[in-house]
Amino acid sequence: MLVLIKGAGDLATGVAVRLYRSGFPVVMTDLAQPTAVRRTVSFCQCRYDGTTTVEGITARAVQDVDQVKSALAAGEVPVLADPAAEIRAALPFDAVVDAILAKHNTGTAITDAPIVLALGPGFTAGVDCHGVVETKRGHYLGRLITEGSAIPNTGVPGDVGGYTIERLIRAPKAGVFHPVTSIGDTVEKGEVVAHVDETPVYAAMPGIVRGMLPEGLTVPAGMKAGDIDPRCTRDHCFTVSDKARAVGGGVLEGLMYFSRQREGGTTWNG
Repeated sequence: MLVLIKGAGDLATGVAVRLYRSGFPVVMTDLAQPTAVRRTVSFCQCRYDGTTTVEGITARAVQDVDQVKSALAAGEVPVLADPAAEIRAALPFDAVVDAILAKHNTGTAITDAPIVLALGPGFTAGVDCHGVVETKRGHYLGRLITEGSAIPNTGVPGDVGGYTIERLIRAPKAGVFHPVTSIGDTVEKGEVVAHVDETPVYAAMPGIVRGMLPEGLTVPAGMKAGDIDPRCTRDHCFTVSDKARAVGGGVLEGLMYFSRQREGGTTWNG
């Protein structure tokens, strides 16, 4: 089963890791200049570095269908700069997973593949995809939804260690982003962690920098530019998160569930 994942940020990468280890060849797409902040656990980082490895799995930046096939044959995860996912028409994908996390549907249709799954709010199972996987932290995280939609976006990140919006580092103005700290650094509340042009960006809480945009990226005002983790476990900065693993499990369940449905049921026939 060949799977296309739209998006290659940290949650999409958690999905890809789960599927890859379960034996699914995976192709991913993203922007030419990806904006994932958790770059150390995002396969899209290969678009800057050529290759990147997350938990022993290597992703490679590729340019065309032939390079996609070569990367797959080498046991790698190919990542295309293809935000419209035009590669979908060039290869016989058995499933498409929309992991863009735009909080709305940017163009995915239930007819895109035999199985179409989507992460988070903005989709309705049975309408624009076959299944939706819940991305909101809490009791339903990772749940496969076969009718209806995920919990609506609240605009407030999930609680981690008693912090919510304070965890986010946002650009105070439009301009060019210049990080001062690196992923894995420990910071204090009020510490300068980056600049946008000459304007300083301050940490709103103490903790460890878990995510940070790359040097030189042009950002709009208010854009998420990084995040801070109050748990201060450095290894968390370089491994797939609990949330991404749960969401990846929901996608794996969805692929198996809808595959069995297409085969005619889930009962044992002895």
